Amino acid sequence: MTVTLQDIRKAAEIIHERVSNTPCRQSRSLSELVGTEVVLKFENLQFTGSFKERGALVKLLSLNAAQREKGIVAMSAGNHAQAVAYQSKQLGIPATIVMPKFTPNIKVERTRAFGAEVIFHGDTLDDSIMLGQKLAHEQGLQTVHPYDDERIIAGQGTITLEMLTVYPELDVLLVPVGGGGLIGGNAIAAKSIKPEIKIIGVQTQRFPSMFRALQGELAVCGSSTIAEGIAVKSPGQLTLPIAREWVNEILLVSEAEIENAVRFLLEREKTVVEGAGAVGVAALMKYGDRFSDQSVGIILSGGNIDLPILSRIVQRGLVRSGRLVRLDVDVKDLPGGLAGVSQCIGDAGANIIEVQHQRAFTSLPLQSVNIQFVLQTRGTEHLQQIIAALLEQGYPIHTSQQVD
Repeated sequence: MTVTLQDIRKAAEIIHERVSNTPCRQSRSLSELVGTEVVLKFENLQFTGSFKERGALVKLLSLNAAQREKGIVAMSAGNHAQAVAYQSKQLGIPATIVMPKFTPNIKVERTRAFGAEVIFHGDTLDDSIMLGQKLAHEQGLQTVHPYDDERIIAGQGTITLEMLTVYPELDVLLVPVGGGGLIGGNAIAAKSIKPEIKIIGVQTQRFPSMFRALQGELAVCGSSTIAEGIAVKSPGQLTLPIAREWVNEILLVSEAEIENAVRFLLEREKTVVEGAGAVGVAALMKYGDRFSDQSVGIILSGGNIDLPILSRIVQRGLVRSGRLVRLDVDVKDLPGGLAGVSQCIGDAGANIIEVQHQRAFTSLPLQSVNIQFVLQTRGTEHLQQIIAALLEQGYPIHTSQQVD
């Protein structure tokens, strides 16, 4: 079976009453940043937090009565799991989900909340897929693959139908790539409607499986990534040929660039997007010059991110921008010494978040103490003003440490 535009249109008819037609709108902040029109598709606003509901529902609705009664098994790093669990519950289908051991807790708990049985296996999605296929064979369950299935691919392609309906002028689509189901379906849909449109996939540098496969090479993958939803070591048997035929290019982004994109979307677009869902924005911010004078569409594929991870991204973003800094200041170890340096920092307009004295682990004279301040500032320029004020008052400063 070859996925066609007709299949994708049929999938859209099947799911239109059960899956949200998510907002698709221009991003003024990104458009101004790169100097071209940028349109965002907010799949992070689906009920289960990602685009995965589309393909999962198309697949589940294709099962006959006997298959539904027996049940299904799915393999997922989280978003596919939630989508399958939720839609299975709506259809009364027993669901077993195999997940990598280090899947973010929010995805695990929501999957369980939808009534699915969760089994942890392996460090990556590829490990989970192996066990899922084994369980399906041993127990006679239907497999709902996260990406390597024609109906899954067709369901995911419905996103582009919605985007091109609202913004037919799009010249480029930036699409996250893991196993290839999302980019496969949307590439077929987009180029079947508008052959001249460019389809560009985005992967993390730590898991460049599709990027390498299209070059005829084996990918050397890392052990972890903030974009765990696309941490796939090898593309699908169905999706790789689709990518060869329909996808123009794959771009790679770093972990820091993904973090920055998540923070940017939170701060400027007021929307929560997980690492995998933000790679398109990361690529736009990294390779912005390549998209000048083109209308760019970006799929924000999911928003299921653990709050502790999101909190760390926010904190590290503040450090990188100079709004959260750490200063080591040498002070005479006398009564009023801390009050004096604190007064100087306060007069400079900084807010002291944390203070730590260091007397033992230092080479300073006994009459001196090293005080480490964590400060909240207005940014890099304000930080330089604070440092200048401290130096003017005679306070030696050893370090101003920021995240690389």
